[in-house]
Amino acid sequence: MNKVVKLTRFELTRVLSARALQLSLGAPPLVKGTKELTMLLAAEKELSEKILPMSVLRKYPNGSIKRVEIY
Repeated sequence: MNKVVKLTRFELTRVLSARALQLSLGAPPLVKGTKELTMLLAAEKELSEKILPMSVLRKYPNGSIKRVEIY
């Protein structure tokens, strides 16, 4: 059973901006119908459809690091 992990607002902003930058530099979009969308909206659409191939590394005060998959 997969546990749903909620991204913090800072993680969400970082993931969306990183993907928007990738798209603006020529990376192919992973969803259809993004020609009329801005790069940021295309990144949001990829995230909402859960096909964004990224992960977040969370660093905790005790020194542990946890990898959180986006999709």
